[in-house]
Amino acid sequence: MSLPHAILTALLERPSSGLELTRRFDRSIGYFWSATHQQIYRELGRLEESGYIRALAPEQPARGRKKEYEVLPAGREELTGWVAGREDPKPVRDPLLLRMRAAAVVGTDGLPVELRRHLALHESQLAEYRDIEARDFSPGPKPDAAPAASEADRLRHLVLRAGIDLERMWVEWLTEALRESDTAPAGPDGAQGA
Repeated sequence: MSLPHAILTALLERPSSGLELTRRFDRSIGYFWSATHQQIYRELGRLEESGYIRALAPEQPARGRKKEYEVLPAGREELTGWVAGREDPKPVRDPLLLRMRAAAVVGTDGLPVELRRHLALHESQLAEYRDIEARDFSPGPKPDAAPAASEADRLRHLVLRAGIDLERMWVEWLTEALRESDTAPAGPDGAQGA
């Protein structure tokens, strides 16, 4: 996924200003694709230059008013082509996994503390995802739910469930890693092996 496609997606869901996009990234898209305020504004400029989005005319002219953007047909076409395209999975690049590999060479001093910290972070994220699921995707009919909205909700729920499953995997893996690090025999220099 790329930032332009994330922005096009967010703007098709709802026309927004750069500041609103940043807030929405912090609350939803940012769970799986992060971007800084500066990156979003820079990309908005590129998308506008490419003819994929345009700034909406303000209802009332006012100095310092936030520009709101909407997606143009060319932007929708770009996003549609990207959705239909192919992309291979990317390798996992996680510093914790590299840190554990390094611990196999230099010893595990401090590693269990970091594993416990990561476990707490993943447990917290899992709880947050489950709260979102209970709030936004509880079983039962939703008032005024149109068929198109229902399909969109199913896809959003699938993305959320992927996040839940990933966090659950991390919690299980970190719990096992901690259990193994607690029972690992000490190495020749007194450090526990990893």
